[in-house]
Amino acid sequence: MCGVVGYVGPRNAVGVLLDGLRRLEYRGYDSAGLAVHDGVNIKVVKDVGKVSDLASRVEGMNLEGGLGVGHTRWATHGDVTGENAHPHVDSDGRFVLVHNGIVENYLDIKDQLEREGISFVSQTDSEVIVQLLSKIYNGDMVSSLVEIQRRLEGSYALVILNREDPNGFYCVRKGSPLVLGVAEVEGLCASDVPPLLPFTKDVIYMDEGDIAEVRGGAIRLWDKDGRPLERAPQRVDWDVSMSEKDGYPHYMAKEIHEQGAVLRSTLKGRLLEGSVDLGDGVNWTPDFLGSLRRIHLVACGTSYYACLVAERVLERWTTLDVKVDIASEYRYRDVRIGADTLAVFVSQSGETADTLAAQRKVRAMGGRCLGITNVRGSTLAREVHDLLLLKAGPEIGVAATKTFMGQLGALYLLALKLGWDRGDLNPAEAERLASILLKLPYEVERVLERESEVKKAAETFFGFDNFLFLGRGFSYPIAMEGALKLKEISYVHAEAYAAGEMKHGPIALLEPNVPVMVVIPKDGLYEKTLSNVQEARARRSPVVAVASDGDDLICQMADTVIRIPRCDECFSPFLSVIPLQMFAYHVALLRGREIDQPRNLAKSVTVE
Repeated sequence: MCGVVGYVGPRNAVGVLLDGLRRLEYRGYDSAGLAVHDGVNIKVVKDVGKVSDLASRVEGMNLEGGLGVGHTRWATHGDVTGENAHPHVDSDGRFVLVHNGIVENYLDIKDQLEREGISFVSQTDSEVIVQLLSKIYNGDMVSSLVEIQRRLEGSYALVILNREDPNGFYCVRKGSPLVLGVAEVEGLCASDVPPLLPFTKDVIYMDEGDIAEVRGGAIRLWDKDGRPLERAPQRVDWDVSMSEKDGYPHYMAKEIHEQGAVLRSTLKGRLLEGSVDLGDGVNWTPDFLGSLRRIHLVACGTSYYACLVAERVLERWTTLDVKVDIASEYRYRDVRIGADTLAVFVSQSGETADTLAAQRKVRAMGGRCLGITNVRGSTLAREVHDLLLLKAGPEIGVAATKTFMGQLGALYLLALKLGWDRGDLNPAEAERLASILLKLPYEVERVLERESEVKKAAETFFGFDNFLFLGRGFSYPIAMEGALKLKEISYVHAEAYAAGEMKHGPIALLEPNVPVMVVIPKDGLYEKTLSNVQEARARRSPVVAVASDGDDLICQMADTVIRIPRCDECFSPFLSVIPLQMFAYHVALLRGREIDQPRNLAKSVTVE
């Protein structure tokens, strides 16, 4: 959702804030603004549009000061207008505030403040917070922020400037992520790590209820009740170059092409002779593994499709009862959970609100929680019993690509470990599967070299407005992920179905203006899927097939064939997803879309 950046130090804050906001554009937004303390007053500049528009406005304003805060807003309360953009200022002009999250009881507070004579200039819940702070401020920021937390219901990451304090800012975190940057003479905060990387790799991840005072070279922390906290910084292993485009026209293009390296990094050091080592974050005893009966995989969006692939491999490699669900549904269902249940929560950011709520439900019911995420210090990483990191590096494009590859790698490692250590797989078969997994990064890179085939297909079909995606078995979730990618970045309508379900309804849609994208590697369900291709062809729908090398029969059925190397069918998702990602990218490019920041979408969904 919204992006937040704060800075205090010897540099001009304007440049730091604008650079930080650019690095947070992937979170999705519709307006942007910043505030800078010039030593006497706080000047605010904000409006609808892009960070580049904000930079153009600021350029001729002679805005100077070493303390400031910036924000990109993704509208929730109130229209996309300059008045509703952040930062917000209280009626006395003392406090300036930016906010990520949603205050659920803002209308009650606003009604009370209006009865007390406070006037509002925006429709937002965020202005309510700054007006409330102004009303209850008692001369001490920490105790006032303790009271703010007592009064607010919902989620929030707050960064606050005080006109009377030109040397520092305050942060509050509940529900929405906020990371503090620890530098020698500078203090920073941001919604995510990338804006901090040009200045420091030492960070503090704020916990629920934390209050922080940030000054140049010094950070102090208190809990929600105002009690002082001590927390050592963590060293992040991301480099600033990881969040650059490196010559690619879009982050998404770069991240698609990083997938071989991502898979190699995810597997590195975890496949040993005769075993799988998931790392220090996973500590399972033989007794625990033997007691397991159920495994639940819970996620949202692309992460959910990775779980659907994992469901199929877990069914093959273990004897566990496997259940997969969308986090927003799982958290409200009457699921059976006990000490014999391992619940796996998959989230790229580790901050997905529904996934976090589902995890807390499982913990309360006595299940064991494993988190799979790309962010070491995220809320999910801190709350679960066990942690398996992706090692994918920062993903900037809103549409997930390389983190999906990392998730597949991590989930396959999990399945192999469970099958191996529980004795569900015989050792020779486990060794064979491990050997195939180790070679997969090279096969991924072979697919990446075939982008010209995909680009040619996109040039043929980019003008169509409706697509049907089909797949069976391991290919069904990949068809779903391919349809999602096309929808996300090209705004083209696409539906995905299990190929055998086509005759139960979707076949009514087929006509020459509805291309069918079919994922059809040479696997155990190949002939079945081929019959569905024939059904589509009989209705004169154009067919684009993602098919294995050496499959000549598919050429007689499909109008366009995109090739992938042949492999064991369990591992085909790693290869077949890449052409679908590339197809979505090139269609979006040809249609002139905003690829890295598609409309209405955010990278980290921190509200329900």
